[in-house]
Amino acid sequence: MDTGAQSDLWRGLRMMALVAVVATRVGSASAQTAPVGEWRAFGGDATNTKYSPLDQITPENFKNLEIAWRWTSISTDVTSQRENLHVGQFRATPLMIDGLVYVSTAISQVAALDAGTGETVWTYDPRAYERLERPANSGWQHRGVSYWADRESDDTRIFIATHDLQLVALNARTGALYPEFGENGAVDLSGTLGRPVDPTRITHSSPVAIVRNTVVVGSVVTDRTETREAPPGHVRGYDARTGQMKWIFRTIPQGDDFGNDTWQNDSWRYTGHTNVWSMMAADEELGYVYLPIGTPTNDFYGGMRPGDNLFSESIVCLDAETGQRVWHFQAVHHGLWDYDFPTAANLLDITVDGREIKALAQISKQAFTYVFDRVTGEPVWPIEERPVPAGDVPGERYSPTQPFPTRPAPYDMQGITVDDLIDFTPALRAEALQLTERARFGPLFSPPTLRGVKPFILMPGDAGGANWPGAAVDPETGRLFVPSHTRLRVAELIKYELPATVGYAPETWVTGLPGPQGLPLVKPPYKRITAIDLNTGEHEWMSAHGDGPRNHPALRDLDLPPLGGGGGALYSGPLLTRTLLVVNHGGRDVDDDADVARAITAYDKNTGAYLGSVALPEPPWGNPVTYLHEGTQYLVVATGGGGRESRPSLIALALP
Repeated sequence: MDTGAQSDLWRGLRMMALVAVVATRVGSASAQTAPVGEWRAFGGDATNTKYSPLDQITPENFKNLEIAWRWTSISTDVTSQRENLHVGQFRATPLMIDGLVYVSTAISQVAALDAGTGETVWTYDPRAYERLERPANSGWQHRGVSYWADRESDDTRIFIATHDLQLVALNARTGALYPEFGENGAVDLSGTLGRPVDPTRITHSSPVAIVRNTVVVGSVVTDRTETREAPPGHVRGYDARTGQMKWIFRTIPQGDDFGNDTWQNDSWRYTGHTNVWSMMAADEELGYVYLPIGTPTNDFYGGMRPGDNLFSESIVCLDAETGQRVWHFQAVHHGLWDYDFPTAANLLDITVDGREIKALAQISKQAFTYVFDRVTGEPVWPIEERPVPAGDVPGERYSPTQPFPTRPAPYDMQGITVDDLIDFTPALRAEALQLTERARFGPLFSPPTLRGVKPFILMPGDAGGANWPGAAVDPETGRLFVPSHTRLRVAELIKYELPATVGYAPETWVTGLPGPQGLPLVKPPYKRITAIDLNTGEHEWMSAHGDGPRNHPALRDLDLPPLGGGGGALYSGPLLTRTLLVVNHGGRDVDDDADVARAITAYDKNTGAYLGSVALPEPPWGNPVTYLHEGTQYLVVATGGGGRESRPSLIALALP
């Protein structure tokens, strides 16, 4: 037998053994994970672990990764002919099933590629750009497609919710539409929300959730601040075979719905948002889907919607077959901070004080991790209602308390005091103190203020904490790995005159507060990764993600450790394997901030030790994924986009 054949045989035997080990260790959650070597959902599987047991890529050889293939997004064929079509960053997270990679483009096209070569197998273009000038809120960007396999036949489908409000089903092998699905292969999502909606104010740019035979669809709603009226973010379930709508869950309870009394003064009639704009996790065994719900209209002023405003900024568990609510938890009462849940929960099985728990861990912009029994909704550790500051904006109704998890501890900075200000040198400290004279320090949930009143510094700001790339979990150990960003905001409200209907809104949205000499205002780390043992609720380690500004002229002679941050990228998507934690961005020991942005970085998942980075041609914006194809482990990530000089590409890395 030649050396290559021996290697292939050994690799195959090792993978079979690995499958057996993982099946033994992971427990009941393993039944829901994707087949070893595939990546079947945004988070790898319905439970959103972002975990793969593959181990060809190791701490020793990670830095040897090379580009195996590069696929240029088919969106460039369209944008090259349409000068007025401005697309965003290429943020899609690809899937890999049965030898094909599936990906959406920034303009909601779909492509299937050969997993070994990156060659295009089929494409689909809904031509949404012919009907839309610009989609709602974040414009032309899309985060991915979803996969469904019919348990009663060999039918496999790719689903996409498009920018122009269509739910489309495609044959996974050929890309063909299903004439019997909806109307000629598509379902119109624009007319089933219970109110007429302006199609320029609502769109779809995240993967739908699929639970058994139900497709669950959220939405994106434009953040306009001058009106109280907006499209509602109700969530709908559709039959995966026919496209028939099975149910609607009203995230803003209407009429006699449970929770309607928390929307006082009939504010449930006109308030919008309260939507699921990001991804959703699901438990296939239970048949449950878990909704991370956002903030109501208007993000920073709620005088026109008095009450706690259920189900805004809540985790809601639904029976995916019926749409009936199983349990819920509201993390922010009467939200005024845009603390919408930005990402799907992570589902895993843990053991706490000898008790086995099917758990749900939901990370948040405010740097809390909310941990529940995902069957019952009972908190694993107590969550306490604690008093929070009230404000004095006319007409506003403030909740006197907000929920605070007692465990795990926050994974990023919450609230701000004078002791948190940068102090690398006396000069920087003095300048930071001077800069903060125009604002107030305060704890988490300090309220927005009127223009002319000294505002609170909001920490975290509306950009997190954590955001849509989310966290990863290791089902073998029960550890949660959270990338986060220390980012503050200052919210100042101004009065809106007629014809505006909202009363007050933030001036030019939300502004930041500069730090001394262009440095951050507070102490590092500015980006970090935190490992949390969900069996105990304890933090195991925290590592600064990236060098940050330690090469700044005011700091370069201080011999500082990595400070976290750099590269201009807010959010870093995680990927966990049996051997590594891989995270977008975060390169170290480079002088050029652009090199930090283009990096994809590995850490020791047991200690947080930095293991090295691989430079990519463009910054990675989609979450990285990994899969096995014909004996080779690939690491694939969407890169580039966001400008005509940037080439949106899917990059596949493999060992030489």
